[in-house]
Amino acid sequence: MSRSIHVIGGGLAGSEAAWQIARAAVPVVLHEMRPLRQTDAHQTDGLAELVCSNSFRSDDALNNAVGLLHEEMRRCGSLILASGDAHKVPAGGALAVDREAFSAAVGAAIAAEPLITVERGVVETLPPEDWGSVVIATGPLTAAPLAQAIRAETGEESLAFFDAIAPIVYKDSIDFSKAWFQSRYDKGDGADYINCAMNEAQYYAFVEALVAAPKTEFKEWEKDTPYFEACLPVEVMAERGPLTLAYGPLKPVGLTNPHDPKRPFGVVQLRQDNKLGSLYNMVGFQTKMKHAAQTEVFRMIPGLENARFARLGGIHRNTFLNSPLLLDGSLRLRARPHIRFAGQVTGVEGYVESAAIGLLAGRFAAAEAKGAAPQLPPETTALGALLNHITGGHVTGRDQADSFQPMNINFGLLPPPDAGVRKNERKHAVAKRALRDLDVWLGRRETAAAE
Repeated sequence: MSRSIHVIGGGLAGSEAAWQIARAAVPVVLHEMRPLRQTDAHQTDGLAELVCSNSFRSDDALNNAVGLLHEEMRRCGSLILASGDAHKVPAGGALAVDREAFSAAVGAAIAAEPLITVERGVVETLPPEDWGSVVIATGPLTAAPLAQAIRAETGEESLAFFDAIAPIVYKDSIDFSKAWFQSRYDKGDGADYINCAMNEAQYYAFVEALVAAPKTEFKEWEKDTPYFEACLPVEVMAERGPLTLAYGPLKPVGLTNPHDPKRPFGVVQLRQDNKLGSLYNMVGFQTKMKHAAQTEVFRMIPGLENARFARLGGIHRNTFLNSPLLLDGSLRLRARPHIRFAGQVTGVEGYVESAAIGLLAGRFAAAEAKGAAPQLPPETTALGALLNHITGGHVTGRDQADSFQPMNINFGLLPPPDAGVRKNERKHAVAKRALRDLDVWLGRRETAAAE
């Protein structure tokens, strides 16, 4: 039997990496520091805990790049996608999950796999070479001693940004004489979101309160850390202009208020957060407001005047590597090739993207353990495009690498379709090519030929 591979970090990326290694018949030790040491964002000691939204975003494989990534991961035998599919909750065209049931399912699968050993403990230094192959998937909340060891080894400062968490509301505290169920443009089941409408006066009063509310104070060393643009706190968006929210998460299009025939000026949406349907999270309402202010300001929203919160919003500091400079094409640390990195710490953003890089790191490490060279996925696939982004395949020169920023998967990362494809058919063409090329990479040539 092959020597055990060590995976450090039991989040989505680490759990996926360990699963992929075990499915390749290679033993793996999965290290998780919780509950011995908690983070600023986690609340449990469960594997693959979702600390922010419960949504894996769009599940449309032909029209949305993250939906394409979902399908590619399913075809690769992803534990994260299988668990998400098994515990999904209504969310229109998105894949959203019951966060507790999802984490429990991942943990149960890991526990039942005889080739995976889970060790609870804190790893504070870079693993020595006598550990053999290692995947570090400690995420954006890497323990300070290990983060410092990484910086000391690489000689490069990690980049950093803040990530904010949205509040969760108890459904039975929402006033449905004002709120209603409807998906934007009636997608999905047509009633997957709870909507709270604002007229013009209510909207502007709300924006003013957001801007004026007391915010979390940052430590001196945190003040220059940039936000990730795709996960801005709601009050930061409001500070950019009074109509920013009306064209962003509060846009009123595609919705009809049954309580008032007038078109609303803004609409707050809440998405189901657990399978029981008792909890709903406020979509796009990541926040750095202090807790008392959150309760006061969010109860200004029509329908939420008496809202009870299962969780208020919060903010934490995320760090990520300058991966184009530090990692090679198969995610190995150039300075110590027995170490790979996976997940959000590599500079991808999003649950699915983090798990996808864990999937690849696990497959690469398992291949090497069995004496084979890692086979990289084609750049025409979502997996390959995401890997190419973080390992710098498109970067030439140090100046560009210095501007490296976290990235969600998007069609702009994949090569364009062949010339002559109509504009309205380009996404379909790119997605179908990606799935066809993925199946060839996986050895499913008959399926690829059929598509």
